[in-house]
Amino acid sequence: MRFVTYASPQGDDRVGVVDGDQVHGFEPGVTLLDVLDSGDLLGAGERAAAAPSETVELAGLALRAPLQPRSIRDCMGFLQHLRNCAGASDLEVDDRHFQFPVFYFSNPAAVVGPYDEVPIAPDSEQFDYELEVAVVIGKAGSTIALDRAEEHIAGYLMLCDWSARDLQMNEMALRLGPAKGKDTANTLGPMLVTPDELEPYRSNKGFDLEMTGYVNGELVSRGRWNTIDWAFADMITYTSRGTTLRVGDVIGSGTVDTGCLFEHFATDREHFRGWLQPGDEVRLVVENLGELRQRVVAGVKAERLSSGY
Repeated sequence: MRFVTYASPQGDDRVGVVDGDQVHGFEPGVTLLDVLDSGDLLGAGERAAAAPSETVELAGLALRAPLQPRSIRDCMGFLQHLRNCAGASDLEVDDRHFQFPVFYFSNPAAVVGPYDEVPIAPDSEQFDYELEVAVVIGKAGSTIALDRAEEHIAGYLMLCDWSARDLQMNEMALRLGPAKGKDTANTLGPMLVTPDELEPYRSNKGFDLEMTGYVNGELVSRGRWNTIDWAFADMITYTSRGTTLRVGDVIGSGTVDTGCLFEHFATDREHFRGWLQPGDEVRLVVENLGELRQRVVAGVKAERLSSGY
Protein backbone atom coordinates (compact mmCIF):
# COMPACT_ATOMS: atom_id res chain seq x y z
CA MET A 1 0.00 0.00 0.00
CA ARG A 2 1.16 3.53 -0.79
CA PHE A 3 0.30 6.70 1.12
CA VAL A 4 0.70 10.32 0.10
CA THR A 5 -0.07 13.73 1.53
CA TYR A 6 -1.44 16.01 -1.16
CA ALA A 7 -3.04 19.39 -1.80
CA SER A 8 -6.75 18.66 -2.12
CA PRO A 9 -8.87 20.53 -4.67
CA GLN A 10 -10.91 21.56 -1.61
CA GLY A 11 -8.03 23.77 -0.45
CA ASP A 12 -6.55 21.74 2.39
CA ASP A 13 -3.84 19.09 2.64
CA ARG A 14 -5.02 15.50 3.00
CA VAL A 15 -3.64 12.02 3.40
CA GLY A 16 -4.50 9.64 0.61
CA VAL A 17 -3.98 6.02 -0.35
CA VAL A 18 -2.76 5.47 -3.90
CA ASP A 19 -4.78 3.08 -6.05
CA GLY A 20 -3.30 2.89 -9.53
CA ASP A 21 -3.71 6.33 -11.10
CA GLN A 22 -6.05 7.57 -8.39
CA VAL A 23 -5.77 8.74 -4.80
CA HIS A 24 -8.50 8.02 -2.26
CA GLY A 25 -8.53 10.77 0.35
CA PHE A 26 -8.85 10.45 4.10
CA GLU A 27 -11.13 12.76 6.04
CA PRO A 28 -9.98 16.39 6.28
CA GLY A 29 -7.74 17.21 9.22
CA VAL A 30 -6.13 13.76 9.47
CA THR A 31 -2.34 13.63 9.03
CA LEU A 32 -0.24 10.60 8.21
CA LEU A 33 1.30 10.92 11.66
CA ASP A 34 -2.22 10.61 13.11
CA VAL A 35 -2.78 7.46 11.07
CA LEU A 36 0.53 5.99 12.22
CA ASP A 37 -0.27 6.83 15.83
CA SER A 38 -3.49 4.83 15.50
CA GLY A 39 -1.43 1.66 15.07
CA ASP A 40 -3.50 0.48 12.12
CA LEU A 41 -1.95 1.92 8.97
CA LEU A 42 -3.10 -0.80 6.60
CA GLY A 43 -6.60 -0.95 8.05
CA ALA A 44 -6.95 2.82 7.80
CA GLY A 45 -5.80 2.67 4.18
CA GLU A 46 -8.35 -0.02 3.37
CA ARG A 47 -11.14 2.00 4.96
CA ALA A 48 -10.13 5.15 3.05
CA ALA A 49 -10.04 3.22 -0.22
CA ALA A 50 -13.49 1.73 0.44
CA ALA A 51 -15.13 5.00 1.57
CA PRO A 52 -12.93 7.96 0.56
CA SER A 53 -13.69 11.57 1.37
CA GLU A 54 -12.77 12.24 -2.27
CA THR A 55 -11.09 10.49 -5.18
CA VAL A 56 -8.66 12.48 -7.32
CA GLU A 57 -6.24 11.74 -10.13
CA LEU A 58 -2.64 11.20 -9.01
CA ALA A 59 -1.24 12.88 -12.10
CA GLY A 60 -0.83 16.59 -11.51
CA LEU A 61 -1.40 16.45 -7.76
CA ALA A 62 0.78 18.71 -5.64
CA LEU A 63 2.38 16.22 -3.27
CA ARG A 64 3.67 17.30 0.12
CA ALA A 65 6.16 15.47 2.29
CA PRO A 66 4.21 12.35 3.34
CA LEU A 67 4.65 13.26 7.02
CA GLN A 68 6.36 15.70 9.36
CA PRO A 69 8.58 13.31 11.33
CA ARG A 70 9.14 13.51 15.06
CA SER A 71 12.87 13.07 14.54
CA ILE A 72 15.35 12.24 11.78
CA ARG A 73 18.41 10.08 12.31
CA ASP A 74 20.63 9.66 9.26
CA CYS A 75 22.94 6.65 9.33
CA MET A 76 26.04 5.73 7.33
CA GLY A 77 24.69 2.62 5.67
CA PHE A 78 26.56 2.62 2.34
CA LEU A 79 30.27 2.46 3.16
CA GLN A 80 31.39 2.78 -0.46
CA HIS A 81 30.05 6.34 -0.36
CA LEU A 82 32.39 7.02 2.54
CA ARG A 83 35.34 5.49 0.70
CA ASN A 84 34.62 7.62 -2.35
CA CYS A 85 34.47 10.78 -0.24
CA ALA A 86 37.56 10.08 1.84
CA GLY A 87 40.03 11.46 -0.68
CA ALA A 88 38.50 14.93 -0.83
CA SER A 89 38.18 15.32 2.92
CA ASP A 90 41.62 13.90 3.78
CA LEU A 91 40.01 11.36 6.13
CA GLU A 92 40.72 7.68 6.61
CA VAL A 93 37.78 5.27 6.67
CA ASP A 94 37.77 4.39 10.35
CA ASP A 95 37.44 0.69 11.19
CA ARG A 96 34.62 1.57 13.58
CA HIS A 97 32.35 2.08 10.55
CA PHE A 98 32.37 -1.72 10.27
CA GLN A 99 31.28 -2.10 13.91
CA PHE A 100 28.13 0.06 14.00
CA PRO A 101 26.08 2.34 11.69
CA VAL A 102 27.11 5.78 12.91
CA PHE A 103 24.42 8.46 12.57
CA TYR A 104 23.62 12.09 13.25
CA PHE A 105 20.37 13.87 14.10
CA SER A 106 19.01 16.00 11.28
CA ASN A 107 16.44 18.79 11.37
CA PRO A 108 12.76 17.72 11.13
CA ALA A 109 11.75 21.39 10.85
CA ALA A 110 13.62 21.53 7.52
CA VAL A 111 11.53 18.82 5.81
CA VAL A 112 10.23 19.78 2.37
CA GLY A 113 8.08 17.99 -0.18
CA PRO A 114 9.15 16.02 -3.25
CA TYR A 115 8.63 18.86 -5.73
CA ASP A 116 9.35 21.88 -3.53
CA GLU A 117 12.06 24.41 -4.34
CA VAL A 118 15.23 24.02 -2.27
CA PRO A 119 17.19 27.10 -1.16
CA ILE A 120 20.97 27.02 -1.08
CA ALA A 121 22.29 27.15 2.48
CA PRO A 122 23.42 30.66 3.49
CA ASP A 123 27.10 31.29 2.77
CA SER A 124 27.50 28.02 0.85
CA GLU A 125 29.25 27.79 -2.51
CA GLN A 126 29.36 23.98 -2.49
CA PHE A 127 25.73 22.92 -2.29
CA ASP A 128 24.99 19.25 -2.90
CA TYR A 129 22.24 16.63 -2.95
CA GLU A 130 22.42 13.16 -1.37
CA LEU A 131 20.41 10.25 -2.74
CA GLU A 132 19.08 8.08 0.09
CA VAL A 133 16.22 5.87 1.21
CA ALA A 134 14.63 5.89 4.64
CA VAL A 135 12.22 4.06 6.91
CA VAL A 136 9.42 5.48 9.00
CA ILE A 137 8.92 3.90 12.40
CA GLY A 138 5.38 2.60 12.84
CA LYS A 139 5.75 0.86 16.19
CA ALA A 140 7.56 2.46 19.11
CA GLY A 141 10.24 0.52 20.92
CA SER A 142 13.34 0.66 23.07
CA THR A 143 16.47 -1.51 22.80
CA ILE A 144 14.84 -3.38 19.93
CA ALA A 145 16.05 -6.91 19.21
CA LEU A 146 17.65 -7.38 15.80
CA ASP A 147 15.35 -10.24 14.80
CA ARG A 148 12.28 -8.10 15.62
CA ALA A 149 13.53 -4.79 14.23
CA GLU A 150 11.71 -4.90 10.89
CA GLU A 151 8.39 -5.26 12.74
CA HIS A 152 8.83 -1.60 13.68
CA ILE A 153 8.94 -0.37 10.06
CA ALA A 154 5.73 1.27 8.83
CA GLY A 155 7.16 1.84 5.37
CA TYR A 156 9.89 3.15 3.13
CA LEU A 157 10.35 6.43 1.30
CA MET A 158 13.02 8.49 -0.41
CA LEU A 159 15.24 10.96 1.40
CA CYS A 160 17.42 13.70 -0.02
CA ASP A 161 19.83 15.04 2.56
CA TRP A 162 20.78 18.44 1.09
CA SER A 163 24.31 19.36 2.13
CA ALA A 164 26.47 22.49 2.14
CA ARG A 165 29.85 20.82 1.80
CA ASP A 166 31.99 23.88 2.52
CA LEU A 167 30.07 24.63 5.72
CA GLN A 168 30.09 20.96 6.69
CA MET A 169 33.86 20.58 6.34
CA ASN A 170 34.52 23.84 8.18
CA GLU A 171 32.39 23.04 11.21
CA MET A 172 33.15 19.31 11.49
CA ALA A 173 36.84 20.10 11.84
CA LEU A 174 35.80 21.22 15.34
CA ARG A 175 34.65 17.62 16.04
CA LEU A 176 31.02 18.53 16.53
CA GLY A 177 28.30 18.35 13.95
CA PRO A 178 27.27 18.34 11.21
CA ALA A 179 25.29 21.48 11.98
CA LYS A 180 24.57 24.27 9.47
CA GLY A 181 26.06 22.16 6.70
CA LYS A 182 23.00 19.90 6.94
CA ASP A 183 20.38 22.29 8.28
CA THR A 184 18.66 23.84 5.24
CA ALA A 185 16.46 21.11 3.74
CA ASN A 186 15.58 17.43 3.95
CA THR A 187 13.28 16.08 1.26
CA LEU A 188 10.93 13.20 2.09
CA GLY A 189 8.65 11.54 -0.40
CA PRO A 190 7.02 11.16 -2.71
CA MET A 191 5.02 8.48 -0.88
CA LEU A 192 5.25 6.05 2.02
CA VAL A 193 5.44 2.49 0.65
CA THR A 194 4.58 -0.37 3.01
CA PRO A 195 7.10 -3.22 3.39
CA ASP A 196 5.00 -5.85 1.58
CA GLU A 197 5.36 -3.88 -1.66
CA LEU A 198 9.15 -4.22 -1.60
CA GLU A 199 9.45 -7.76 -0.25
CA PRO A 200 9.72 -9.38 -3.72
CA TYR A 201 12.91 -7.37 -4.31
CA ARG A 202 14.72 -8.33 -1.09
CA SER A 203 18.41 -8.91 -1.76
CA ASN A 204 21.48 -9.00 0.51
CA LYS A 205 20.91 -6.38 3.23
CA GLY A 206 18.50 -4.28 1.18
CA PHE A 207 16.43 -4.58 -1.99
CA ASP A 208 17.45 -5.09 -5.60
CA LEU A 209 16.26 -1.67 -6.74
CA GLU A 210 18.11 0.95 -8.76
CA MET A 211 18.77 4.42 -7.37
CA THR A 212 19.61 7.20 -9.86
CA GLY A 213 20.22 10.94 -9.73
CA TYR A 214 20.13 13.59 -12.46
CA VAL A 215 21.14 17.26 -12.59
CA ASN A 216 19.51 19.21 -15.43
CA GLY A 217 18.78 15.89 -17.13
CA GLU A 218 22.37 14.62 -16.90
CA LEU A 219 22.80 11.25 -15.20
CA VAL A 220 25.17 11.84 -12.27
CA SER A 221 24.37 9.07 -9.78
CA ARG A 222 23.63 5.39 -10.22
CA GLY A 223 23.65 2.75 -7.51
CA ARG A 224 21.63 -0.09 -6.07
CA TRP A 225 19.96 -0.42 -2.70
CA ASN A 226 21.20 -3.98 -2.20
CA THR A 227 24.82 -2.78 -1.99
CA ILE A 228 24.10 -1.33 1.47
CA ASP A 229 26.45 -2.51 4.25
CA TRP A 230 24.11 -1.96 7.21
CA ALA A 231 20.53 -3.21 6.96
CA PHE A 232 17.73 -1.07 8.36
CA ALA A 233 17.28 -3.77 11.01
CA ASP A 234 20.83 -3.00 12.19
CA MET A 235 20.11 0.71 12.19
CA ILE A 236 16.91 0.28 14.20
CA THR A 237 18.58 -1.95 16.76
CA TYR A 238 21.54 0.39 17.13
CA THR A 239 19.61 3.68 17.23
CA SER A 240 17.11 2.25 19.76
CA ARG A 241 19.83 1.01 22.09
CA GLY A 242 19.17 2.51 25.52
CA THR A 243 16.55 4.92 24.17
CA THR A 244 13.13 4.92 22.51
CA LEU A 245 12.24 5.15 18.85
CA ARG A 246 8.85 6.81 18.50
CA VAL A 247 6.14 6.34 15.93
CA GLY A 248 6.85 8.80 13.13
CA ASP A 249 10.63 8.84 13.60
CA VAL A 250 12.61 8.61 10.35
CA ILE A 251 15.87 6.72 9.89
CA GLY A 252 17.90 7.43 6.76
CA SER A 253 20.17 4.99 4.97
CA GLY A 254 23.00 7.35 4.17
CA THR A 255 24.05 8.06 0.61
CA VAL A 256 24.25 5.34 -2.02
CA ASP A 257 27.50 4.90 -3.98
CA THR A 258 27.96 7.87 -6.41
CA GLY A 259 24.82 9.42 -4.91
CA CYS A 260 26.13 12.97 -4.46
CA LEU A 261 28.32 15.55 -6.19
CA PHE A 262 30.93 15.40 -3.44
CA GLU A 263 31.92 11.89 -4.49
CA HIS A 264 32.59 13.07 -8.05
CA PHE A 265 34.59 16.01 -6.73
CA ALA A 266 36.64 13.59 -4.64
CA THR A 267 37.30 11.01 -7.34
CA ASP A 268 37.65 13.10 -10.54
CA ARG A 269 38.21 16.79 -9.91
CA GLU A 270 39.42 17.40 -13.44
CA HIS A 271 36.01 16.54 -14.89
CA PHE A 272 33.87 17.68 -11.96
CA ARG A 273 30.65 19.29 -13.22
CA GLY A 274 30.50 21.84 -10.40
CA TRP A 275 28.25 22.36 -7.40
CA LEU A 276 24.54 23.10 -7.51
CA GLN A 277 23.54 26.59 -8.61
CA PRO A 278 20.22 28.50 -8.56
CA GLY A 279 18.05 27.22 -11.37
CA ASP A 280 19.46 23.68 -11.40
CA GLU A 281 16.90 20.87 -11.41
CA VAL A 282 17.72 17.78 -9.36
CA ARG A 283 15.77 14.61 -10.10
CA LEU A 284 16.26 11.56 -7.89
CA VAL A 285 14.64 8.21 -8.62
CA VAL A 286 14.38 4.95 -6.68
CA GLU A 287 12.64 2.03 -8.33
CA ASN A 288 9.29 1.24 -6.69
CA LEU A 289 9.51 4.28 -4.40
CA GLY A 290 9.10 7.06 -7.00
CA GLU A 291 10.99 10.25 -7.72
CA LEU A 292 11.88 13.62 -6.25
CA ARG A 293 12.12 16.53 -8.70
CA GLN A 294 13.25 19.85 -7.28
CA ARG A 295 14.65 23.18 -8.42
CA VAL A 296 17.49 24.78 -6.50
CA VAL A 297 17.00 28.47 -5.71
CA ALA A 298 19.07 31.19 -4.07
CA GLY A 299 19.01 31.15 -0.29
CA VAL A 300 18.82 33.94 2.25
CA LYS A 301 21.83 36.15 2.93
CA ALA A 302 23.72 35.31 6.11
CA GLU A 303 23.92 38.07 8.70
CA ARG A 304 27.43 38.46 10.10
CA LEU A 305 28.00 37.49 13.72
CA SER A 306 29.70 39.72 16.27
CA SER A 307 32.98 37.99 15.31
CA GLY A 308 32.39 38.80 11.64
CA TYR A 309 31.75 35.19 10.56
